[in-house]
Amino acid sequence: MTTAITIGMIIIYVAIMMGIGVYTAKQTRSVNDFVLGGRNVGSWLTAFAYGTSYFSAVVFIGYAGQFGWSYGVSAAWIGLGNAIIGSLLAWIVMGRRTRIMTQSLGAKTMPEYFEKRWDSKGLKIAAAMVVFIFLIPYTASVYNGLSRLFNMAFSIEGESAYQIIIVVMALLTAIYVILGGYSATAINDFIQGIVMLIGICAVVFCAIQNQGGLSQALSSLGEIEVNGKTNTLNSVFGPDPINLFGVIILTSLGTWGLPQMVHKFYAIKDQNAIKKGAVISTLFAVVVAGGSYLLGGFDRLFCTLDENESGKTLISILSNNKPEYDAMVPAMLESALPDLLIGLVVVLVLSASMSTLSSLVLTSSSTLTIDLIRPNMKKCSEKQEVIIMRVLIAVFLFVSVLIAFNKNASITTLMSYSWGALAGTFLGPFLYGLFSKKITKPAVWTSFILGIGLSVGHMILFGFGWFPELSKTAASVPLNLASPINAGAIAMILSLIVVPLVSACTKVKDTDYVEKVFRCYDE
Repeated sequence: MTTAITIGMIIIYVAIMMGIGVYTAKQTRSVNDFVLGGRNVGSWLTAFAYGTSYFSAVVFIGYAGQFGWSYGVSAAWIGLGNAIIGSLLAWIVMGRRTRIMTQSLGAKTMPEYFEKRWDSKGLKIAAAMVVFIFLIPYTASVYNGLSRLFNMAFSIEGESAYQIIIVVMALLTAIYVILGGYSATAINDFIQGIVMLIGICAVVFCAIQNQGGLSQALSSLGEIEVNGKTNTLNSVFGPDPINLFGVIILTSLGTWGLPQMVHKFYAIKDQNAIKKGAVISTLFAVVVAGGSYLLGGFDRLFCTLDENESGKTLISILSNNKPEYDAMVPAMLESALPDLLIGLVVVLVLSASMSTLSSLVLTSSSTLTIDLIRPNMKKCSEKQEVIIMRVLIAVFLFVSVLIAFNKNASITTLMSYSWGALAGTFLGPFLYGLFSKKITKPAVWTSFILGIGLSVGHMILFGFGWFPELSKTAASVPLNLASPINAGAIAMILSLIVVPLVSACTKVKDTDYVEKVFRCYDE
């Protein structure tokens, strides 16, 4: 009965998505329509598009599971950081200036912004390659989380079933994004956001009630020992506040430099819509992100690594000697939720994941087409550009699906390297470039080299398990240097530091061009 209800809800949901794709396809006639929705998207649609692109199965399944296990209820600080830093401040600081400058420059993508802001084709090509390469692991992490939830809901076992789920999700995403572009994703994101808000509230309530209420759940959590200490998992800052801060920086400040996130500011209708959108997206993040991490904070009450401990779901150890964090939240949901709510949760995570996937594939395909392919074609009409983007969406999804087939690549690792590389490369140049005329081209290149170098270097040293002793040593220091999360956070902070420093030591060569760029704010 439960399976039938769940399948019915999924069919209705998918039918609505496809219908929106067909409807918006009729209104998508140009590249501007396909990539930016004609720069005429209102505050509610933009705010929900921002929030649903921000939070997906990566947060609900992967991050909530791992950081809830590591930090207990203090993991909720991550959600609050996402709301205040990643949503509210991002909208207030960047929203207006991003829309005005990108519209004035005629930039549709982040690489195109770098080209026209600093008059450099080299920056555009480098940025486009970074975007395409490092959005792929993020996409794979979304598939990973989504497939695990389906395994829980339908009791699907086996490698082939896992792969089939991933392929089906990729096909569904491809269909409605290829049909309607940004307009389809924005309208779908609004519907998906409503599902997420309702679903997360219901899930958190049921999980806490399953443990006898909030007071009892916190008391039970405090009895669990971590590193020989009790009453840490139920404390305000948890057992490891330093590394918790690293997670907050990565997941909150990172949005300021992610192309799929700042792209939302390119498309918003006007300045009034930005003010409303800031409030809406912040409230959305408080509920969805705060609720997800709070839920994960209780996962030790439902899961165990000890074969001899009864009453909890046994979590296996992977070949990399780490717990299967991505299985923890699905195990919680299976234990805590009544059968009827399982279907709602599946649609919740499906909604969150499909919205993020659509944003990622649209960002990647538009970047490749506009920034790499079109400049090298002698004649390319807008209709041909849209066709190329649609083909590249399929290619991007295919490559990310292949990566997602590797179940040992955890959700948090994939996302951390993706966010760390992208935001570590783009954050400083993009942000300072909106405000200061003194930011130089060498400073931008320095951030690019530092962000990619640090991310790739960390991946080689620690990501593939080639140097186990080095990883063990790096993990033993207070700021766990073996963690891709901390590496990403360090890359972002360095980007914010080196850009003004290098700019102070170099000069802007074409001051007249820069003055022309910044004239848009006066107008």
